[in-house]
Amino acid sequence: GGARRACLVGPALSDVREVMIEGQSGLASISRAADRPTYQVSRRRLEWPSGAHAQIFSAEDPDSLRGPQFDMAWCDEAAAWRDASQVWDTLQMGLRLGRAPRALVTTTPKPTSFLKGLLAGEAIVTRASTFFNAANLAPDFIRHVSDVYAGTLLGRQELEGELIEDLEGALWTRDILRAKRVERAPRGLDDIVVAIDPPVSSAATADACGIIAAGIQRGEGLRSSCFVLANASDTGLSPMDWAGRAFALAARMGASQIVAEANQGGEMVRSVLLAAGCDLPIRLVHARLGKRGRAIPVAALYEQRRVHHVGHFNALEDEMCCFGAQVLPARLTGWTRWFGR
Repeated sequence: GGARRACLVGPALSDVREVMIEGQSGLASISRAADRPTYQVSRRRLEWPSGAHAQIFSAEDPDSLRGPQFDMAWCDEAAAWRDASQVWDTLQMGLRLGRAPRALVTTTPKPTSFLKGLLAGEAIVTRASTFFNAANLAPDFIRHVSDVYAGTLLGRQELEGELIEDLEGALWTRDILRAKRVERAPRGLDDIVVAIDPPVSSAATADACGIIAAGIQRGEGLRSSCFVLANASDTGLSPMDWAGRAFALAARMGASQIVAEANQGGEMVRSVLLAAGCDLPIRLVHARLGKRGRAIPVAALYEQRRVHHVGHFNALEDEMCCFGAQVLPARLTGWTRWFGR
């Protein structure tokens, strides 16, 4: 269409290079030999023989989009961007070349506020099923996802491209989380703790290590309110990594203690925290109920509007809105284990 200066934005710089440019369906891979672009690593720039070029950016750094200007943009997996609205707004300031600058957004349709706002605007929407692309995918993959996920809510989202707002059976809904979201916690919280749900192993495929900070504001009787202040959960953390991360979060938040589930590690959990330099009181708790049994009373407190999220916790909230539904995410942060006690 005559575009000369493009912008490629992915969740991270590695995603832009490994998926959007050099992946099997990337721009370099699908181009004819005579028109194949060359990626200039040092300049983070993709250049075509015609002289057209594309600069690459990470959604992790919205400010990097300030200054450059473009006549088109390709934004991939925008529903997974951490600060999607800020990235998008900054990008709009640079889409100012040519007669009709345009942006293409390709993404799994997760029900984020950014994506829903985009769809409610002047976007032209197309959807494609994974099965439309079956000729380019492994037959065993197609058979597996058909057998396991066809007809499920997760399958409708991931395979059919449907925007699923709330999952049937989930203990939390987006409306519940939005209802009492606040921009900042009240001053003078009565107590703040950091809670840890350590994983069994630190392998890349292991469950996430759940690490959250939460504060409480006590009221009369049972009318106390809880404020989720931070979520530092992540996968692939070694024991020293999650212990150091939890202690650093506790120090930053002014926590009075660290609460850790000790079902898997027992006293070893305390030892790891102490080895990481933790000088706060450490309380070990042992879960006796299953995940759902511990989560139900927490969900009830949310429905009573007694729990507030201070800001947005996209990954955490996505998992909460799947918890108890027909198909659960493979990795669950498990932070509800502390609050449920």
